[in-house]
Amino acid sequence: MSKYLVVGAGLFGAVFAREAAKRGHEVTVIEKRDHIAGNIYTKEIDGIQVHQYGAHIFHTSNKEVWEYVQQFAEFNRYTNSPVANYKGKMYNLPFNMNTFTQMWGVRTPQEAIDKINEQRAEMAGKTPQNLEEQAISLIGRDIYEKLIKGYTEKQWGRKATELPAFIIKRVPVRLIYDNNYFNDDYQGIPKGGYTKLVENMLKDDKITVELDTDFFAKKDEYLQKFDRVVYTGPIDEFFDYKLGELEYRSLRFETEEKNVGNYQGNAVINYTDAETPYTRVIEHKHFEFGKGDPDKTIITREYPADWHKGDEPYYPVNNDRNNDLYAQYKEMADKEDAKVIFGGRLGQYKYYNMDQVIAAALEAVNEEFGK
Repeated sequence: MSKYLVVGAGLFGAVFAREAAKRGHEVTVIEKRDHIAGNIYTKEIDGIQVHQYGAHIFHTSNKEVWEYVQQFAEFNRYTNSPVANYKGKMYNLPFNMNTFTQMWGVRTPQEAIDKINEQRAEMAGKTPQNLEEQAISLIGRDIYEKLIKGYTEKQWGRKATELPAFIIKRVPVRLIYDNNYFNDDYQGIPKGGYTKLVENMLKDDKITVELDTDFFAKKDEYLQKFDRVVYTGPIDEFFDYKLGELEYRSLRFETEEKNVGNYQGNAVINYTDAETPYTRVIEHKHFEFGKGDPDKTIITREYPADWHKGDEPYYPVNNDRNNDLYAQYKEMADKEDAKVIFGGRLGQYKYYNMDQVIAAALEAVNEEFGK
């Protein structure tokens, strides 16, 4: 049996640790934060499971992944139906017949199609050169100006005319009155929060978890001591930024207790105007159907932020420059560190949904141990 070190107690690390332990290996999980579960960490306040690092809704069409997570938690039937607030006027998301009725007063799918086509016409015969032109070519100016432009510019910290067109490859248009944001077969949130789910993954006699532990404080010692290392931190940091830094966008959160039972009537409201500094407000109790103190609620305002070394990296900036740089680091990883498995959002420099992280971790398990 081998000794495995898993760096990071997020989903990728937890899945790998669980599967390695199940096969009889000894696993040590180290985590630099003071808690497990990475960015899906939830903390109970006033009987409410608060998503400490932004809203996380589990959704997938991968039946294998859905059945896998059911081992560790019971999921509720939460359906993600965000609302957009543009200068005080509310619009349903994703773009569907409710949105088009609110925007233009149309009543039928054909009326909505005609209006969208009329608005897209300004880009007829032109090749979109930036995100603004791409969005208008897909959905028209009204929806772009009110529901895409301000939110996107806040998210990326740049003007839409300075962002590449490929960021918006398509815009989901649903010609029915349906506010379910996702098209996936399965959707929900673990009852009792995500921390409990990850706790159950790591509940094994062969798994030891060490919090407040920095891999880089004893990197050489760890690499010598363990047979295999599963590393889920930033790949460029592992190599001491030899080839340069990869770019990320970061986030800042302001969480506040309110002395009301229901503050905004929805789990997620996006603020799509440019003037509001935050992108969305999350009201956590609505993720679990109003559980918790009936006279209190917890809200979180989410602010996009520029990323600097030492900040928490949330979103990889997958433009050509960064993708090329990652490919060079990946080549180094494949050549120089045969005993290290790089995984997760930071180790693979890829934006993953939760189900994709789990699928990637299970794939790494299969490559390591065989099916």
